[in-house]
Amino acid sequence: MAYGIGGLSQWLPAHGGRSLTLLADAAVADTEVVARVQECAVWAGRSVERVVLTGPGSLEKVAELAGRLHGSELVVAVGGGTLLDQAKLAVLLASDPAVRDRLSVRHRSGLILLSAESVPRIPLVTVPTTVGTGSECSGAICLGTDQGKRLVLGNGLQPAVAVLDPVATRTLPVELLTEGILEVLFRTAGMYVGDHQELPTEDAFVLTLVERLVQLATELEDVRAGCATPGDRLRLEIAKLSGLSHSQWLNLDRDPCACKGWYLANELSTGLGLRKMTAAAALLPPLWERIAKADPRWGSAERLHRLWQVVASARKAPLPTGPADGIAALMDAWQVERGIDATPERIEEIAQATTRAWGDGLPTLGALTLSDVRQVMSAAIHTPAAAPGSPRPGATAGHRLPLASADGCTRNRNEERRLGHADRQDRGAGTGSSGDGVARADDGGARGAGRTVRLERPGELC
Repeated sequence: MAYGIGGLSQWLPAHGGRSLTLLADAAVADTEVVARVQECAVWAGRSVERVVLTGPGSLEKVAELAGRLHGSELVVAVGGGTLLDQAKLAVLLASDPAVRDRLSVRHRSGLILLSAESVPRIPLVTVPTTVGTGSECSGAICLGTDQGKRLVLGNGLQPAVAVLDPVATRTLPVELLTEGILEVLFRTAGMYVGDHQELPTEDAFVLTLVERLVQLATELEDVRAGCATPGDRLRLEIAKLSGLSHSQWLNLDRDPCACKGWYLANELSTGLGLRKMTAAAALLPPLWERIAKADPRWGSAERLHRLWQVVASARKAPLPTGPADGIAALMDAWQVERGIDATPERIEEIAQATTRAWGDGLPTLGALTLSDVRQVMSAAIHTPAAAPGSPRPGATAGHRLPLASADGCTRNRNEERRLGHADRQDRGAGTGSSGDGVARADDGGARGAGRTVRLERPGELC
């Protein structure tokens, strides 16, 4: 991991080859971060081919990109989670075509493991333009398939270098920084609480990271309250934790399937077309309520209370002592949207899809049943009552809280609606992307200057 694009200037001369492919999300292709990366490459004597990517990354699209990388000796990817996921898989496919065969097979399981022998021959450097996913450091990607979104794991998917620079997130809307913090907390807490093992060293690392996350979130609260713009230092600190949350020392020897909530949020966001953190935020209170009531299948009540004490102590303002009520109050204070509407029939469909992809004997959901999944989802979702003769209600995100614009100031909700759905997506994508989105662009995404386009696909959770 390098802090600052200047670190790339030091790394490039130590690696052979002359050709470099620069992959950039369309939302950030003409921004300062891409220009600076390109300047570094030229200074290091590399010939640069710039490839601008848009849209979600299907296997077919990524395979096509892999074909373009065959003559390249180095790849630098600039964007959000979706784009970085595409780059990671494309580099591996360019080195090992057998990976495509593995991914082309129909899988009931939502989790796909790649062979340890599949390794990339092309070094990949990632420059994230959003925060939360930590894709720039992880050996995992999310891949959209006909059967739904799949989580693909493999050591060959881990980039060689991650470059963190505040210029990359300078246009990221403040509410997406907040969602990025929540995403790291959701993932890190899920692994810590979901595994009942006491691992003193690893546990200490997790609790320290969580404490620091909440401290940074409190700083961000103050920034939003003053309608100010988050400074470079604050954004870089958040980006550091986003990447560090994938460190092996946090989860060494833990159950890799401990974060049960991730699987539910993945299916809920995909099934209802929601932003990923809207789904996760809706699920957290009922999920933690079940853990706190000592249902060991979801996680450890003792470890959840221990983690919540750290969260509550790290924040200036008081919070409820119970983890479920506390996390709901904290997310409301952070102005994270968590209202969801859906019909009982739609909830049932998504619960069944979740159980099919991650449960029914698969280790990911373990002993949890369809009934367990249905109960948590039902508790997370508001079921609207249809008036006689009215159309059957579909699923929508209930925007209970105001969004902040890119300058940090709160917009009137009615004004937000008048701007239209497309503009809301644009704003959410601002910075970088994941393929469809971006860097956590959607969930933020890729944030470009001026009018931006949504990068990250709704519901991308990886």
